Amino acid sequence: MMKKMLLTAVAAIMAMPSMAQYVGPFNSSYTEEHNVYYGLRLGWSLATVNSDDDILDGGSVRSGLNIGAIIGFQLSPAAPVYLETGLFYTEKGGNGRVEVSDGVTSERVKFTYDLNYIELPILAKYKYDIDGNFSIQPFAGGWLACGVGGKVKNYGTSKDNREVYSSFSDNFFKRFDGGLRIGCGAEYQMIYAEMAYDFGLANICHSDFDTSRTGCFYLNFGVNF
Repeated sequence: MMKKMLLTAVAAIMAMPSMAQYVGPFNSSYTEEHNVYYGLRLGWSLATVNSDDDILDGGSVRSGLNIGAIIGFQLSPAAPVYLETGLFYTEKGGNGRVEVSDGVTSERVKFTYDLNYIELPILAKYKYDIDGNFSIQPFAGGWLACGVGGKVKNYGTSKDNREVYSSFSDNFFKRFDGGLRIGCGAEYQMIYAEMAYDFGLANICHSDFDTSRTGCFYLNFGVNF
């Protein structure tokens, strides 16, 4: 179900620019009365995984890249409220340690896992204008994500025992994720910056007994056109 929703939303975003030229409220008279903007974003993510599984829960924060493009539509000319969406490539994941025993001795072995996604945010944003050049923009909404790559790296007890697996496989993590996002942005003329936090709601583990959910803090910079 989530896969179908993500594909439908992506197709809708790709069709928006052409729709704006021909049909309905997205024609030229609409864009004159309603503010429509585009933007590019580049930033930094700090991700965690909260889990019922002690191996995954409470690991170190994992940093990564966050890059994407957005489009926003003013919902009404009477109020500075916008619907914003887009597509992002986001790197999440975590670090942990697992107990390894040979029957005589045991050792806690480090492992890491990368979870790289294409994300689709759908946000409601309010633009509070300060002086005509500077605005504060709190926002909230949701997001859907599809895993596109990542590795689980087990460092083993020696270099000879190190192993690498695909993160999105039957033995590790589900490919689809989704949740809620809250944050606040600031814009000065064309320059934009924002902070946000994602609360993952989907269980990304295959286990029927343990649940694991992502969490991610973002710090993004970019421009709006």
